Amino acid sequence: MKRVIHILLLLTVASLCVACYDGGEQTSGGGATAREQYEQAVEALEADSVQQGETLLREAIAQAETECDLHTRYLSELRLAESLAWGNTAAALDLAKQALATYQRHPDSERNHIIILDNIGTYASQQAFNEDGPFDEALAYTRLAYELAMASSDSLGTEQVSQTLTSLANIHWAMDDFAQALIYAREAVAYAPEELLPGAQQVLARCLVSCDSLEAAEAVYRQMQSGGDIRTNYIIQSNLAKLALQRNDRQTAEEAIDSAFQNAEELYYQALRQKDAYYQTAMEQERETQRLHYEAVFYRHQLWGGMLLAVACLVAATFFVRSRLRQKALLHEREVQLHQQELQLQKQEAAAQREQLRQRDGTIEFLKSFILERSAVIQKLGASNERHITILQRDWTEIERTLDAIDYDRFARLRQRFPELKEEDVQLCILTRLRLTNRAIGNIYGVSISAVQHRKLRIKKDIFGENNPDISFEQVLSDL
Repeated sequence: MKRVIHILLLLTVASLCVACYDGGEQTSGGGATAREQYEQAVEALEADSVQQGETLLREAIAQAETECDLHTRYLSELRLAESLAWGNTAAALDLAKQALATYQRHPDSERNHIIILDNIGTYASQQAFNEDGPFDEALAYTRLAYELAMASSDSLGTEQVSQTLTSLANIHWAMDDFAQALIYAREAVAYAPEELLPGAQQVLARCLVSCDSLEAAEAVYRQMQSGGDIRTNYIIQSNLAKLALQRNDRQTAEEAIDSAFQNAEELYYQALRQKDAYYQTAMEQERETQRLHYEAVFYRHQLWGGMLLAVACLVAATFFVRSRLRQKALLHEREVQLHQQELQLQKQEAAAQREQLRQRDGTIEFLKSFILERSAVIQKLGASNERHITILQRDWTEIERTLDAIDYDRFARLRQRFPELKEEDVQLCILTRLRLTNRAIGNIYGVSISAVQHRKLRIKKDIFGENNPDISFEQVLSDL
């Protein structure tokens, strides 16, 4: 009898081990590949889930290195650089160069090679513009991309040629070489396929405005076809409004501003609808995954309980008691797991709500900026191209009152917190809050760009007490 019991116990233990091994094997095989993580990251970024998308891209880069998937790695590095470029151009430039190094380890697509070089040139141009540095590196990479695009135009088409020409036009425009920028912009429009034509036309119109060809610029904007895209409609109408203001055409400017405001509202509500749809889909997928997991755990526990019950029926009463205790322990473990899963789901829902609130706050800030641009004094600043602009004290009062009204008394609190701020320091902070460039501020005061930068640096260090060179004056002002 004892021998039979021992055999049954061995069979039971072996069955349980096999069940545990199968479950563990299924769990370990469920990890996402680098390609899957990259696709999930792109989907998250398209739904404006920036933090989640960037996290997935970093995981995809690490996973691709482990899998020796260089194609997915440089695509992930390039996409992460594109996401970081909005707030950290230096990091975006480093990542784009890293993507180029990864590509060169195993080249696989001439088109992707051109895109990487073009992106490096764009980020280098942005970095040079932000730091008032030379554009030599940006021109070198972008011209190389243009030469490769021209050499591959027979097989790849003219899309890459148009994009690289557009980048060259933007770089020369940033260098104030408007004549050469206009030449590249005209060539970009000539090579642009239908899907890239609106972007090339926008660059051409901007170059025409810089060359004082306002009528030609207006004609280009009116020729642009948005294809029903709300964002493109907003760009067209807002630029037509600016041109009308420069011509002192009040009626046309008001009509264009009203149209642009309607497009901005529609863009805001469309973004909210996309966010809601994305989070609903993500939550449904998560619930379905959790349901399948719970069913698998439940069936596995039922199998174990049945086997333990069968053994308990064949052995003595003591084994029956032990099996009941073991079954209770398994049920308790399952309850703990369910509770942990519910907590995890609640955390994910809270994170989704925080992300949605962040996106809504960003849209509100956008609408605030749009309202601010419609202020009479600010329109006068934006429409004037003259140097040594004279701003009266009542204009400063109006601007500060407008900013405090939409920005929660920012400058009233700034004056209270830093009483050592002089009036001209507060005015410089106001112009910076209006997002005027150093060049425009220099035009107002009749000083050079370096003088404006030196004055900002003095306020940042001596008054605000910020000595970190990586933190700009604009960031310090925004945090305060």
